[in-house]
Amino acid sequence: MTFKDLGIAEPILRALQAEGYENPTPIQEQAIPILLKGKDLLGVAQTGTGKTAAFGIPILHHIYNSNSNQQGKRRIKALVVTPTRELAIQIGESFTAYGKFTGIRNTVIFGGVKQGKQVNTLRNGVDILVATPGRLLDLMNQGFISLRDIEYAVLDEADQMLDMGFIHDIKKIIAKLPPKRQSLFFSATMPKTIVELSRKILGDFEQVTIKPQQATAEKVEQGVYFVSKPNKPKLLVHLLQERPNDSVLIFSRTKHGANKIVKKLAQADIRSAAIHGNKSQAARQKALGAFKEGKLKILVATDIAARGIDVEDLALVINYDLPNISETYVHRIGRTGRASASGIALSFCDKEERAYLRDIEKLIRQEVPRMPEHQFIDGDDEDEKTEQRSQRQQNQNQNRNRSRNRNSNYRGDHNKNRNRSGGNRNSN
Repeated sequence: MTFKDLGIAEPILRALQAEGYENPTPIQEQAIPILLKGKDLLGVAQTGTGKTAAFGIPILHHIYNSNSNQQGKRRIKALVVTPTRELAIQIGESFTAYGKFTGIRNTVIFGGVKQGKQVNTLRNGVDILVATPGRLLDLMNQGFISLRDIEYAVLDEADQMLDMGFIHDIKKIIAKLPPKRQSLFFSATMPKTIVELSRKILGDFEQVTIKPQQATAEKVEQGVYFVSKPNKPKLLVHLLQERPNDSVLIFSRTKHGANKIVKKLAQADIRSAAIHGNKSQAARQKALGAFKEGKLKILVATDIAARGIDVEDLALVINYDLPNISETYVHRIGRTGRASASGIALSFCDKEERAYLRDIEKLIRQEVPRMPEHQFIDGDDEDEKTEQRSQRQQNQNQNRNRSRNRNSNYRGDHNKNRNRSGGNRNSN
């Protein structure tokens, strides 16, 4: 099947051809016909399979066909809500590429920067708005954005949006949308609780799920190293020194941890940069731009910040910290092995993360291959010995304290008895 077979408007087909798109991916092949009919959709497919085009192309098609009757200032007809600034920018770039021959305007709004330029663009009128929840609500409250003309509403990375603290913002946004609209949810994973919540918001919808049995990208070679927490930096430096020319994305569970990794690598003369919520938008875009262009080989990211990272030929993903949410693992390793490419995803697992690994393996229905022994042992036996020595020492201290207390009590009681005896003798 080709994109032409799907019945897409000619200017969009021209743009897709210019981008080198010939045949739709499975998610595009199944989702686009449903969306062209105007139906609601819940789309689930692994990262890197083309979900943005799956919802972007039908929206552009509908707006292009209806724009011939448009008069006056442009009104926002389509809204795409997504969790991160990077992902919002990426989606905006895709709309620009696919719609470059249609005359359709889109813009992207997100927090972390001054709102002036964004507001000016909105005042000039746009057809499609891509937004992060916080900035969207902020500009709505200020009266710069109205959702009353929305005909197409997209929730991208729906599991992330609904499961990681965005739910209240999403409900506020949904409440402002007109009842008559086409609603789309797209995500790489869709846990049962999120599906239930989606049903409440989507109403009557169709679902497209691509390869539900294979939770992780097929062509991603996985592996796990058992390593103690103190030895993680040493193992990381060792692996990076073995692959000096590869582009590597390293995941940290926390912002502080990401900064710490960059510092440890710098001590080993390895250049890297971190992107996370505490970094300014300019710093994040500079680091991400250098990484995409190959000028920076190593990027350290938190899960939220990494949702917008789409880098061709990303050779290696390293989970420096295993995620405590199993579905996050799928998102992480999906950064490599994009679409038809192959890649490697390695994970570090310390003693406290063993439970996370078991949960991940349960989700993906396979065991993550154990990597060969390395010079940076996992340290579990040594940790246990240390704990045992500490416990023995604590028990010995407690026993000594008990002995002292018993001796003290004995001496106190003995002195009391002597005093009583002396008193009795004196009274006699």
